[in-house]
Amino acid sequence: MRRRSLWADMDWLSVLLYALLVTVGWVSIYAADFDGVRTSMFDLTTSHGKQVLWVSVSLVLAILLVILDNKFYTTFAYFIYGVVMIMLIMIFFIGTEVKGNKSWFVLGGFSIQPSEFAKFATALAVAKFLSSQGTNMKYWSTRLIAGAIILLPMALIVYQGDAGSALVFLSFVLVLYRDGLSSWVLVGGGGFIAISLLSLIVDEKMYLVVGIVLFTAAVIYFVRKHLRIAILVSGIAIMSIGYIYLVSYFFSKLKPHQKDRIEVVLGKLEDKKGAGYNLDQSKIAIGSGGFSGKGFLNGTQTKGNFVPEQTTDFIFCTVGEEHGFIGTMIVLGLFMALLARIIFISERQRSKFTRLYGYGVASIIFFHVTINVGMTIGLVPVIGIPLPFLSYGGSSILSFTILLFILLKLDSDRLAVLR
Repeated sequence: MRRRSLWADMDWLSVLLYALLVTVGWVSIYAADFDGVRTSMFDLTTSHGKQVLWVSVSLVLAILLVILDNKFYTTFAYFIYGVVMIMLIMIFFIGTEVKGNKSWFVLGGFSIQPSEFAKFATALAVAKFLSSQGTNMKYWSTRLIAGAIILLPMALIVYQGDAGSALVFLSFVLVLYRDGLSSWVLVGGGGFIAISLLSLIVDEKMYLVVGIVLFTAAVIYFVRKHLRIAILVSGIAIMSIGYIYLVSYFFSKLKPHQKDRIEVVLGKLEDKKGAGYNLDQSKIAIGSGGFSGKGFLNGTQTKGNFVPEQTTDFIFCTVGEEHGFIGTMIVLGLFMALLARIIFISERQRSKFTRLYGYGVASIIFFHVTINVGMTIGLVPVIGIPLPFLSYGGSSILSFTILLFILLKLDSDRLAVLR
């Protein structure tokens, strides 16, 4: 079926939601920059002015992404992935350390973070592999190769010292699940998280070991007539005990400020002037907004610059203080609407590649929103990842624009796909 025109089949609702979120981000960055003296919203010496520049570049890039033939993304998925992996490796040799993480290329007055672009590149590569003929999630070979595609950028980013960005790649398990990965993997993931938290909360590991042994003994007693199940449960118990000590080992290797942030969230450390300062000020800012907020440019916490990184990781605080519960619900509503639309778009595809890529887009955005908002209100550790489309930063807005508009381009050609 021939296309009616270049833009006729574009999903304009998604474009509208994107535009609204980007606009909210720009206005919020302006508010976070505001120090009592009104300046032009297009002043390129300020964060909000630079954000306008990055948004403009993103819009031009979005148009280019839509103009490209949709076969470009399927044909060059692995090539794009390979280029980004090379960039991640080059960081170790010519990268610049910024705020303790060597994960940036600095070119003149601009900084580029390749780890942001690794997300859409990995989404393309995973979709390409899983949509290839002969792949099936019931085969261990498929699982291992898909896992390797996901773990490679994750490992490189961890070695750069950016653990927060690396964790985002865990969201790809939802893509694998959509392609047929057993639900037991998700159950195992829940157990993995539970044991991780308990390993960090409980100082005396022997208590956990005894608990696992007793629980395992009880399970084996009830399934004693099923030898294979009993052996499986015993194996899981042994791995769980080993994992407890493995978590402790890796936790000991974290940087002091990373340990402190985790312990603050877990309630093991109260440090309102040190590791807990960001979180404490963040909750004060959001809480002070009340139901309807203090009004645009009237946020005292925002104007006083009490919350560090307020234009980037903690931009949600500005929304909460100036626009209150109503404002935060509107922003979260926009994100939920965009996610729902992305899933709807994914499910209407004839192409397996596009469907899986769409779920990759949804998983990445969902993870970012959940973790970013969660860390501003104290539900998760402060790991430093941006709020999509709202946080200041060229790499962030460019990467999320690429992530979304590749999907919109692929979707616009869905009627031309035979299968």
